[in-house]
Amino acid sequence: MKFTVRGDHLEITAALREYVEKKLSRLEKYFEAPLNSEGAVTLSVTKGIHTVEVTIPLQGVLLRAENKDEDMYAAIDLVVDKLERQIRKHKTKMNRKIRLEGNKRDLSKQLESQVMTLDEEEEDYELVRTKRFTLKPMDIEEAILQMNMVGHNFFVFSNMDTEKVNVVYKRDDGKYGLIEPAI
Repeated sequence: MKFTVRGDHLEITAALREYVEKKLSRLEKYFEAPLNSEGAVTLSVTKGIHTVEVTIPLQGVLLRAENKDEDMYAAIDLVVDKLERQIRKHKTKMNRKIRLEGNKRDLSKQLESQVMTLDEEEEDYELVRTKRFTLKPMDIEEAILQMNMVGHNFFVFSNMDTEKVNVVYKRDDGKYGLIEPAI
């Protein structure tokens, strides 16, 4: 598995690159065949917080994990742990799909090329609350004000300019983002 390691406001030393490659090589045990795709690793430091982002494109799934820590090496360790959990979850999901669809031959061929057998179960997601509300047409600035007034980090609204449902959200860098449906 090959990775492109780059630094954002950070110089990548040989020791740091070697540590990243060593830790990410742990993921190879989950795959029977070497992967053709190339993963991307971005290391950055902002206000003393070290951030590690890893993206690994696979056939049919995109693995992505990000972690922030005061120590770069700890952040790397934690992001690799997150990726391992994602791989196990994907494997469990595919195994469950095989059992439900009964189409073992086709799906097992896909699995063999991606992930080896693991016995760990997928995490259960517990829905604890459902909210319903009327979407009031508003512009983006008003949606950001509403989001800040309720103290949330996102806000769903009907965009009066496009007449579509949009989401504004607060980014980690303190700025705002907008999610629009692509049709």
